[in-house]
Amino acid sequence: MKRPVPVESASRLIDEKIKELGDWRGKTLAKVRAIIHEADPEMVEEWKWVKPTNPGTPVWSHGGIVCTGETYKNVVKMTFAKGAALEDRSGLFNSSLDGNARRAIDFFEGDKINERALKNLVRAAVDYNQIKLKRKAPAGARRGAGW
Repeated sequence: MKRPVPVESASRLIDEKIKELGDWRGKTLAKVRAIIHEADPEMVEEWKWVKPTNPGTPVWSHGGIVCTGETYKNVVKMTFAKGAALEDRSGLFNSSLDGNARRAIDFFEGDKINERALKNLVRAAVDYNQIKLKRKAPAGARRGAGW
């Protein structure tokens, strides 16, 4: 079984990824990361899916995966694990729209990020994870110790 990368190491790996990119993609990933943490200061940074053909992917979690931050030649992709379940009032999702679970936002060079809408979407994803966690909790745990 693969061991998860410790949080401190994951944050360092994300820092290194941003620095390594050294172009608009690094700046965009850094901006998205800052917005995520502004939306939810309790967000946990992870580094997942390391394999010989992929050095890994930045992941942000709170009660489950909220989103990932993938970088490609022409796009920075922010994929929300449960995006299909989220209300996207501002229409940020512009990729992976056909799936049953995920939705993504592709950021291209020169795109302006709607920070307010993105924060709202991140918060909605965290809220969704929290609701799912409560539903999975044993009945006694949901009611509290006094019941």
